[in-house]
Amino acid sequence: MDKLRVIVDAMGGDYAPEEIVKGCIEAVNLKTGFDIELIGIEDEIRKVLKRQDYPNDRIFVTHAPQVITNKDKPTEAIKHKKDSSMVIGLKKIKENKGHVFISAGSTGALLAGTLLIAGRIPGIVRPALAPVVPSLSGGAMIIDAGMNTNCRPINYVQFAVMGSIYMQQMYNIKNPRVGLVNVGAEEEKGNKVLKEAFSLLNKCDINFVGNIEGHDIAEGVVDVAVCDGFTGNAMLKMMEGTGKYLFHHIKRIYNSNLFSKLSALLVRAHLKKLKDSVDPEIAGGTPILGVSGLVYKCHGNSRSNAIRNTILNACNLTKSVFIGKIQEKFSAMEVKIDA
Repeated sequence: MDKLRVIVDAMGGDYAPEEIVKGCIEAVNLKTGFDIELIGIEDEIRKVLKRQDYPNDRIFVTHAPQVITNKDKPTEAIKHKKDSSMVIGLKKIKENKGHVFISAGSTGALLAGTLLIAGRIPGIVRPALAPVVPSLSGGAMIIDAGMNTNCRPINYVQFAVMGSIYMQQMYNIKNPRVGLVNVGAEEEKGNKVLKEAFSLLNKCDINFVGNIEGHDIAEGVVDVAVCDGFTGNAMLKMMEGTGKYLFHHIKRIYNSNLFSKLSALLVRAHLKKLKDSVDPEIAGGTPILGVSGLVYKCHGNSRSNAIRNTILNACNLTKSVFIGKIQEKFSAMEVKIDA
């Protein structure tokens, strides 16, 4: 397969297939060099396509009669709904019939599917959910943010390596700073697993800056924050909630009287820039690293903007380049992988 093919779960998400299909059309209208394969209930997809203007030689439709919903039990849905858009899409990644898979569907089902269907890159013990959050230095990855609640030392090392490569490729950071999330910056802090992880990270060919605390992420101290999925997910949700809290009160302040409304006009552009920096619609989906292919999870309430931006971001990381660099890095690592 020479041309980059992006496979999209057209039935995943609260606004599927309308917003999903629109996002795909916006992406192909903005950029060339890739095709999109929409997987889902064909009649519903084509109804949306008929109302849009797009290059029809770049968007293809594959019929999938079943849909995995948030009410389904993740593992059971992956095993029993074999004709669903999510399962078919992940199988295509496994069979090298596509380079990227994007879904705004059930998070649990997608995470289960990446393990049961798509599979791992050889040498990777556990894939990881890796969102990039705003920071004073431009952005920082939290890895893992929900896939692995209990981790061994080698998992932290692999998360660090994968996250470092991703930030190099996607954000052009030459030597990403990697920190291990702990209860303090001192080397002796943390439990036995974290202490051993610290020791292994020190031996890796990455820019490991040591232990960090939660506030260091937003303050731009690191480019990659390594942690277990329980900690990462809690930090991510806390940051999202704090952002909503701040914007709620900023809005109240600027709407309180005529003078504050006038002052809001003076900083309107800056406020929009700040809001965009924390808007998941702008940032796009979250990559699942360590999978044999590029897999992105979008928010369930994603609109067309989020789908479009996820596709455009993913196109900057072709399978041959990104996956190849991970394989190359692991083959050269001195830290022995003990699965």
